[in-house]
Amino acid sequence: MTYRSENIKSGVERTPNVSLLYALGLTKEEINRPIIGVVSSFSEVVPGHMHLDKIAQAVKEGIYAAGGTPMMFPAIAVCDGIAMGHVGMKYSLASRDLIADSTEAMAIAHQFDGIVMIPNCDKNVPGLLMAAARLNIPAIFCAGGPMLAGHLKDGRRTCLSHMFEAVGAYHAGKLDEQGVDDYTENACPSCGSCSGMYTANSMNCLTEAIGMSLRGNGTIPAPLSARIRLAKLTGMKIMELVKNNIRPKDIMTAKAFDNVEAVDMALGCSTNTMLHLPAIAHEAGIEINLSHANEISERTPNLCHLAPAGDTFMEDLDRAGGVYAVMKELAKKNLIDTSLMTVTGKTIAENIKDIENLDTNIIRPIENPYSNNGGIAVLKGNLAPDGCVVKRSAVAPEMMKHEGPARVFDSEDEAIKTIYDGKINPGDVVVIRYEGPKGGPGMREMLNPTSAICGMGLDTSVALITDGRFSGATRGASIGHISPEAASGGNIGLVHEGDIISIDITNYKIELKVSDEELAKRKAAWIPKEPKIKTGYLARYAKLVSSANKGAILE
Repeated sequence: MTYRSENIKSGVERTPNVSLLYALGLTKEEINRPIIGVVSSFSEVVPGHMHLDKIAQAVKEGIYAAGGTPMMFPAIAVCDGIAMGHVGMKYSLASRDLIADSTEAMAIAHQFDGIVMIPNCDKNVPGLLMAAARLNIPAIFCAGGPMLAGHLKDGRRTCLSHMFEAVGAYHAGKLDEQGVDDYTENACPSCGSCSGMYTANSMNCLTEAIGMSLRGNGTIPAPLSARIRLAKLTGMKIMELVKNNIRPKDIMTAKAFDNVEAVDMALGCSTNTMLHLPAIAHEAGIEINLSHANEISERTPNLCHLAPAGDTFMEDLDRAGGVYAVMKELAKKNLIDTSLMTVTGKTIAENIKDIENLDTNIIRPIENPYSNNGGIAVLKGNLAPDGCVVKRSAVAPEMMKHEGPARVFDSEDEAIKTIYDGKINPGDVVVIRYEGPKGGPGMREMLNPTSAICGMGLDTSVALITDGRFSGATRGASIGHISPEAASGGNIGLVHEGDIISIDITNYKIELKVSDEELAKRKAAWIPKEPKIKTGYLARYAKLVSSANKGAILE
């Protein structure tokens, strides 16, 4: 077969190109092999990425063993936890497109025959999946894996979401400084993506579910040697994909996205998946209607309650059988299409044939789910005509229906101060607006205010809605991605202090109890706010980014 890399190494006309390959120290034998790009997201900034140099080396060894020549280049990643609560979070979602664009540039400029993506944290995973779909050359993923759960001094297991909630407990006088220090020193004990079913682990699990990685990609803990073995096998497998010309769009089909949304519902993944899956599908030429998630949710039981929804962690899911065991449960009732091809070269049915659910306390059997519908719900109403998203598997039962007065804030910073000052009352609906993709710009995560509400014991009486988004570590009646956003003239920008807001998660509704006539008056008087950032990348991003219901893609 003819390889793409022939464009940089075949014929007298390409000898100048080849001279530069020699300059890299490559031998003639290495140059004549298929050339495989290895995208390493290693950095000394992100705990989830601090070990990816080891993963990349193992991937390269696998490629060499199978007869290819690896060429490594970097991808950036923002640590959402470190970026949380300040201007840095505005760059998190926006980095997804930088990652996709820069990977596209490197892969096409250097004509790789195949590519191995090594991501781990929140926007790094979908950014590389977007690039894989856009490039549509043979590709496979090997993530860095989840962090181990932490242990407090009294032996209780803990994680990052507990850490953020500890801050709220401190402000409520429920935890002293020594208690906060216990969480601070023990919540994040190892390398890897944070240990609950937060955004990074959600996306790594869904990468496995959609068929773009080998078994264990989403769940094998980062510090385990099994993760190194997985990396070597991934390096070997890319050579099969190149040989057989199996490409991402052969795997990431419309039916595959239906599958992955079903697994999303069963696992109880982060609400951020409702931003990333439409964006990835868009790159694959597939349009996902946000409301379609409710159709899948209605028929898909929620089988897992990992942190923040429960007190189990990614290492427990791995021990129970991982993503494949969840898919095996769904397959029992034909809730996924098992005929689809994956990067293993086999169908899903072949992949899960011999898989067992090894712990029914971690992965509930399909006959005994946590709930008969999925972990995520999309709500609509006059406050969000184009939809908004809630992780209902992490909502207290008493908050599935709620009605209360709006407490309105035009930024996260204003809201968090009021929450910490103890000025939010049981029954309130906290409204944080002008934090959407355009209005932020960059659609900040609201983990600080949601964690403060939970840590202060208000999670069973206070709801929070925003045109921003949430960390996967968020729990409670936290409703994000309100579309259209305030900066685009959405009705969330017309809410007044004290307006009554009605939330009905069970029936997928969210309503502002204000007449159409009054809303029309407010709309006529509404004046757009000046952009918060007028220069640099975020200014350009704000001009191009779509609404959250479309996945915050650049148009």
